[in-house]
Amino acid sequence: MLGKFFQVDGKQLQQQYKEHISDFSSWEQKDHACDWMLFENNVGAHLSIDETALSNGELYTIVTNKSARGRKGCIVAMIKGTQAEELIEVLNKIPERIRKRVTEVTMDMAAAMSLVIKRCFPHASRVIDRFHVQKLAYDAVQEIRIKYRWEALEQENEQIAAAKRNKQVYEPELLSNGDSIKQLLARSRYLLFKHPTKWTPSQKQRADLLFERYPLIDQAYKLSIRLGFIFKNCTSKEQAFKKLALWYNDIEDCGIDSFKTVARSIQAHYTYILNFFNNRSTNASAESFNAKIKAFRASSRGVRDIQFFLYRLSKIYA
Repeated sequence: MLGKFFQVDGKQLQQQYKEHISDFSSWEQKDHACDWMLFENNVGAHLSIDETALSNGELYTIVTNKSARGRKGCIVAMIKGTQAEELIEVLNKIPERIRKRVTEVTMDMAAAMSLVIKRCFPHASRVIDRFHVQKLAYDAVQEIRIKYRWEALEQENEQIAAAKRNKQVYEPELLSNGDSIKQLLARSRYLLFKHPTKWTPSQKQRADLLFERYPLIDQAYKLSIRLGFIFKNCTSKEQAFKKLALWYNDIEDCGIDSFKTVARSIQAHYTYILNFFNNRSTNASAESFNAKIKAFRASSRGVRDIQFFLYRLSKIYA
């Protein structure tokens, strides 16, 4: 008996699912899904609020329930844009008695998100994600590294030009690990994000060469590691506050402008940053959910039909 093979048209199958198999045509949120979706039954005591790019860089603000752990029931709201007043208008559609059940919301350092939480979840403690704070310090370290890298590139260009004028072959200075100065600065990027205990032997060798030649990078790196140490090892707000005060003093003495900016940002938000030590809550669940959305978007080969994409997303995660 001969078998028959049929070639399935993926686009046609999706169209059939959309128009006939699924309940998309009668979906209650269909008319406004591109602007906002709400699932009030998914509101829990601990929420996260974050933003993600859905299509062509278009930003959506997503409120998720931590207790759902990125599975069904995690989406509380998905709203187009990041404007505080627009977010507040949509979230206030959730009955007040439900919104008052929320006791904690984690967020990044955006002032708009803080205002949204204050207005919509009046009984919730606002917690700034520790990883966003640490990222500021890491970015300050990278800024110094990049500055030195541009200087090394310019110095190399001048040396190459000088060698040509003198009809000589340019030979770059090579360090003991085989890197040139330019390569040392470029290849040190990732090790500056890691704790020294997690360096490989080659990274440790590269770090030793880097810090010996550029003590300012060494100083900045140690300041960023100390900030991470505070979040990792302090067990109370009081202890963390004292450690941060000592860290601020060292920042004032270091003379690194980018770190002074980091310190001022932390001081401006320290109340919500220190709330981390209440329950050690972070925005990791929101970041993880954003990664799931990106993976789902990639499996769909992009977002051509935003309305239908949001419908499918809600069926899986709401």
